[in-house]
Amino acid sequence: MSAVVKVTRKYQVTIPKKIRERLGIHVGDKVLIRIEGDCIVIKPVVRRRSDAIEEMLKLVSESVDIDAVRLVEESWSED
Repeated sequence: MSAVVKVTRKYQVTIPKKIRERLGIHVGDKVLIRIEGDCIVIKPVVRRRSDAIEEMLKLVSESVDIDAVRLVEESWSED
């Protein structure tokens, strides 16, 4: 996948949407820029992990029925 982009007067370029989406680049992410011969290579430094809650939910294969109120009340009686 490749694209032609314009260099702005501040020497900035925009990474096209299809490329950003394919590589998972989001606002605030960092990229590494290096020269290879006569080419400029832009590479994501760290890929963004998905939502932390989503990651935790993947650890449980089936739903768990928890009575949170009872757990809190039981923790109070332990003091």
